Amino acid sequence: MNDVSPPAGLRFAHLSDPHLTTLEAVRWNQLLSKRILGYLSWRRGRRAEHRREVLDALVEDMRGLHPQHIVVTGDLTHIGLPDEFRQARHWLERLGEGGDVTIVPGNHDAYARHTWSDTFALWEPWMRSDATAGQPSQGGDRLLFPSLRIRQGVAFIGLSSAVTTAPFLATGKLGAAQIERLEVVLRETGSQGLFRVVLLHHPAVEGAEKWRKRLTDTTALGEVLSEYGAELVLHGHSHRALQGHIQRAGGDIPVFGIPSASAIGRKPGRAAQYYLYEVRPEEHQWRLDVQVRAYQREQHGFSLAHEHHLSLPRILSTKR
Repeated sequence: MNDVSPPAGLRFAHLSDPHLTTLEAVRWNQLLSKRILGYLSWRRGRRAEHRREVLDALVEDMRGLHPQHIVVTGDLTHIGLPDEFRQARHWLERLGEGGDVTIVPGNHDAYARHTWSDTFALWEPWMRSDATAGQPSQGGDRLLFPSLRIRQGVAFIGLSSAVTTAPFLATGKLGAAQIERLEVVLRETGSQGLFRVVLLHHPAVEGAEKWRKRLTDTTALGEVLSEYGAELVLHGHSHRALQGHIQRAGGDIPVFGIPSASAIGRKPGRAAQYYLYEVRPEEHQWRLDVQVRAYQREQHGFSLAHEHHLSLPRILSTKR
């Protein structure tokens, strides 16, 4: 890995599950296999719940707070059609340049099989590691992930839990090879004294999601995080606020999941939120301040809902 500057601190925003695309122009011959179920779900309820005006209000509020980096933990689309990937790319181009926004894919983005060049290749500038920026297409997410981007002492480590599943399942999987590569990334970034933020779509805590929507290798991921360490884990998927932890000697790893970034909130606790994080190094610890910004339907905008203030140990990894 490249040499990095000493930890300096960073303010970054986390949003997830924007489901920003529309299926209004979809043709029936595009809805083969599982996609017909997703399309019907969109027509029955998702198009009323996931509103572009909510997402636009979130972006406007977020820009007013000037985050230095933005992370998006998957599900930019509804059923993963190539046209949806193009719609999402246009939105990403307005959100920020590839080096300023980091994304990982979600299960809706991998809803059904499609060629890489028509889909995820369009998002590569926002998914690639720093070391591979500007190189030819990787041609598959298993080659892109774990991704690593280092910004002012903060290491963003992206994982892909997005896999195509059978109808009525929304499970995710990292796979043994990706978890093995994650060990190396965590060890090396830990030895550099960086604040490590692990990003994935599915919840990383055992039992946080029902069986048909879970991450199938949660246990293996937890073992690696417990052994090699991280300072923070962020995810989406559940469309509700979740807070948990992964046990580790010397200090547990906080885990935050957030609601959809575009949800108008027809069900209690499901209205859109995004989190604003500020990481600051102190002598023997990290200071982590978290603002929860929530959509207020009556005001058609976002405001501060509550805050968290955490002190996390600065532990150098000695694993080799």
